[in-house]
Amino acid sequence: MEVLRTLPASWFTNQNVYDMEKRAVFEKSWFLLGPVVRFAEETSVDYEFAGIALHVQKAGEDNFHVTRKSDGRPVPHFLTPTGLLFTAIHPDAAPIFEEYFPPSLLPLLNKHDFRKLPHRRKLSYPGGFNWKTMVDGYQECLHCQYTHREFSAMYPPTFYAVQNEGNISRHFADERLTEVDDGLFLFFFPICTLNRYAGGMTSFRVCPGEKVGESRMEFDYYYLNQKAIDTVNAKAEEQGRQAAEEEIEKAGLEGFEEYYRFVRRVAMEDFELCEVAQSNLERGVYCQGVLNSAKENGVTHYQGLVRERVMVQFKAEQEEKEMKYRVDLAVGASQHGQDVVEVMT
Repeated sequence: MEVLRTLPASWFTNQNVYDMEKRAVFEKSWFLLGPVVRFAEETSVDYEFAGIALHVQKAGEDNFHVTRKSDGRPVPHFLTPTGLLFTAIHPDAAPIFEEYFPPSLLPLLNKHDFRKLPHRRKLSYPGGFNWKTMVDGYQECLHCQYTHREFSAMYPPTFYAVQNEGNISRHFADERLTEVDDGLFLFFFPICTLNRYAGGMTSFRVCPGEKVGESRMEFDYYYLNQKAIDTVNAKAEEQGRQAAEEEIEKAGLEGFEEYYRFVRRVAMEDFELCEVAQSNLERGVYCQGVLNSAKENGVTHYQGLVRERVMVQFKAEQEEKEMKYRVDLAVGASQHGQDVVEVMT
């Protein structure tokens, strides 16, 4: 049986590898920006992925302009029927949305109304780890029972599974759940996630920093207590009146702070693990490990995508250098009366 191994530690600590990833992975990928409700109040939002800054401008109900801040050039973007906005960061390098993601993605997303939960809070802070260090943790749940005790009580690791297909991974927290919007965990390669659980929804991005061992965590939180709103409306109807807007807004927020504290605890537990793991990688404590084919198939899958794209990019750039070298030789040869064909071959 084949032994599955992780990427070597150098892929998490070497600046040259990271610079190659920018060209091989990030310039050719699509990124989840969030539901359209993210732009309900802030109609103009800036993002940055691997050194490329984007400006997103809402221009109407479902119309958006996404441009690079460096030169103002528009970049491809895609809005799903149920309200999720994705973008590329390079005007020409990324494939079209339908080719980048598998055909199963849109039917899955269309089961969920992402316009329903209002955007409640955003959060951003630096992390002292490589972007893959955080994705490693997200793509498996072997650590959940020991690190995320509250999460594990709600979603027992016994039932946890990851299904990979192309550039997405779907996490199944508990097959016994009957609520369609509970326990939805999606990873969009390379750095974006969408998580619907505990009554709300969180989207986070692991944005690579300038250096190989730096990242920036970005979170958006969405929440609506529909049951509390229904109760307020029913009570008002009994009283022969319509519920006031302030009453509905207050009811919709009921329970948000409790939800926020819970998901923040889970996020910080992962954050602390990642900073320790990155420190061990940089000190040479860890070089390369073996992966569990059943419990860490999400890690195996996404790391395989990274490895494949970096190697393809490396080969293409080497061939380009070789061709440039041969052309330079041929130009020099022609200037000295030599046979160009002979030099080129």
